Amino acid sequence: MRDDVITWLLGGDPSVRWQVMRDLQDAPDDAVATERARVATEGWGARLLAEQGDDGYWGGQVYGSGRERDSVMWTLQVLRNLGAPPGAAPVRAAIDRVVDGVVWAEFDDLPYFSGEVEECVNGGVLANAAYFGVLGAGSDRIVARLLDETLPDGGWNCEPADESQRSSFDSTLCVVEGLLAYERATGSTDAAVTDARRGGEEYLLERSLFRRKSTGELVKPRYTNFSFPTYWFYDVLRALDHFRDAGGRPDARLRPALDLVLGQRDDDGRWRAGDRWPGRNRYEIDAPAGEPSPWNTLRALRVLRWADPASID
Repeated sequence: MRDDVITWLLGGDPSVRWQVMRDLQDAPDDAVATERARVATEGWGARLLAEQGDDGYWGGQVYGSGRERDSVMWTLQVLRNLGAPPGAAPVRAAIDRVVDGVVWAEFDDLPYFSGEVEECVNGGVLANAAYFGVLGAGSDRIVARLLDETLPDGGWNCEPADESQRSSFDSTLCVVEGLLAYERATGSTDAAVTDARRGGEEYLLERSLFRRKSTGELVKPRYTNFSFPTYWFYDVLRALDHFRDAGGRPDARLRPALDLVLGQRDDDGRWRAGDRWPGRNRYEIDAPAGEPSPWNTLRALRVLRWADPASID
C-alpha cells in the first residue's frame, strides 16, 4: 500500500478514515473508536441522520416503489456501511423512530425490522437489524423464511419459486450478508443457519464470484462495475468484501475475482468510481464515475491485504 494513497484516504470523510485506521493501519482500538464516533456527528453519517423525518421515515418511504434510494431501507444500509456507531445517541434515536413508526404497508403493516417477502430485501433488513441491535421476533421470522426459501443450488432468488429454481447472485449475496450479521450478533450456534450461509457462499465460489458455472463466461457485465453505495446490486468487489469480512483462509476459487479487482487499479495506486447504480434520489457519497474513488480504493485494498492473489494456490 502506497503511503500517498493512505494519506489521501485519511483526508476524507470520517466514515472512510476509521475503516482505513482499522483495516489498513491496524490502529489501536481506542483510536479507531474515537474516529468512528465522528460518523454520527460529522460528514455523511450526520447528514443522513439529519434527513430522517419525525415519523421515522427517510424519503417518506420504507423501500422506494419508484426505485428511490433515499428510503428507510437504503439509508439504514448506507449508515451501516459507513459504520455509524449503533450506540451513539443520534443513531439510537433514529433507530427508535424506525421501530416506533415504520411499517411495510403492503405487507399487513409488519414492522420494518420484521421484513417482508423478498429474499434480497429480507437479507438486507436482517443485516440492518443485527447491526443496529434490533433482533427479536421479527428477525426470527426472517431467518425462518430464508432457510425455507433456499434453492436447490444453494442460493436464493427474489423471483417466485414457481418461476425460477435458479439462484441470483444479487439475492444470494444480500442473504449471506444478512445471515453472517445475524450469526455474529446473536452468537448463533444453529447449524442450519451456518450451513445455509455457507451454502450461499459456495454457490458464489463455484462460479468464481462472476462466471457461469456451465461455461465460465461472465454472467453480467455490471458485476465488474464497482459502485458505492451498493444498494441491492451485486458486484465482485462487494462479494469479495463479504468473504473478507467472514474471515478465514481465502479460498483458491477467489483468485479470478481478486485478479479482476487488481486489474482495475490505476498506476497511482487508486481505484476509480464505477457507474452509479440506477435510481432516484441517490446518495452521491462517492466520487463521480471515472474519478478516484475513496470507497473502492478502501475496499479493494483491504480485500487484497486479506487475500493477496499471488499467495493463493
